[in-house]
Amino acid sequence: MSSNRWLATGNYFTSYEEEQRIFSTSLDRSVMCIFLFILFAWPLFLSVGNKYMLVIDNILVAVIAVIGLNLVTGFAGLISIGHAAFVGIGAYTVASFCRVLGDSHIIITHGWPLMIVVAGFMGALFGAIVGLPALRLKHLYLAIATLSFQMIFQWTINFMNFFDQGQTIPVGRVFWVTGKVARKEHYLFWYYVILVVIVILGFGVRNLLRTRYGRCLVAVRDNDRAADAMGMHPGFVKVYAFGLAGFCAGIAGALHAYLYRGVGIDSFTLHHSINYLAMAIVGGLGTLQGAFWGPLAIRVLDLQVERLSEWTGSHLTAATNLTTALRPLSFGLVIVLFLMFEPRGIANWWRIFRSYVKLWPFRY
Repeated sequence: MSSNRWLATGNYFTSYEEEQRIFSTSLDRSVMCIFLFILFAWPLFLSVGNKYMLVIDNILVAVIAVIGLNLVTGFAGLISIGHAAFVGIGAYTVASFCRVLGDSHIIITHGWPLMIVVAGFMGALFGAIVGLPALRLKHLYLAIATLSFQMIFQWTINFMNFFDQGQTIPVGRVFWVTGKVARKEHYLFWYYVILVVIVILGFGVRNLLRTRYGRCLVAVRDNDRAADAMGMHPGFVKVYAFGLAGFCAGIAGALHAYLYRGVGIDSFTLHHSINYLAMAIVGGLGTLQGAFWGPLAIRVLDLQVERLSEWTGSHLTAATNLTTALRPLSFGLVIVLFLMFEPRGIANWWRIFRSYVKLWPFRY
């Protein structure tokens, strides 16, 4: 490694241990610490209404879900079109406890951290079960298998009386050290909770990719036969990739349930699975940064298109069909453009920017 740990202009690693540092330079570590400090501190200085805080919370929940999807699709190379079902597993785990114990039971209101972890393990269990077909199936056939799980999940929720046939199941308001979280502090409280979960999962995934288990994911994605010849077990790797994705999705589902104080099937349909996949593609498959850029870009796009649709509907009353079509049109257009011109996603722009800063003022 370069003797200057702050402004290194290239890679001068002399050992594998140096190459696998979480932060290659002290500047990277300092920038990350400042960025995290800003994320935690800005609500203390800026007053944001509940409407916009809910949008921010939604973006953060989507980040957790896309982290899991990126593990199975980006790093392991396994197509999953039923990721919203795994998120729903986590949400309906919380809802099941509410149905059995009551939405104001102490386990729901005081033991919510335990409930979030339990929902994550339930998601991991179902993820591993759905990953079993990956032992025999690949590519399009595996995608159809995950799509089948999405359909089975929706059918089960819609036709079971225990889940109120997909209607909203209420979830109680939680308690914190200072007592019951007030309504006006609800979204701010969950902003900090979700942000802490993202930091833990982000560093956890980053460290996983430094281990042999993380490298197995990439090896199986690149060539599973070569990975098998090198002593890895491609089937086991694929199953535990689905398990990891299910764990992240289950946590996202539980946080969604507590954030909205209710669980309904409308939030976990095939449309949402396609949304998660689009977020992973736009952000950048196979990159941890892509799991953060993708949800932010898609959510901001949705908001802007929604405002454009409202403006078009109010000024061009004869263009009602155009107003209705703007949202799906822009959504599909963005995905196609990224697949054609930037298949590496927004994370590639970030990589280019970092390389420029790292090599400046040199041009090579």
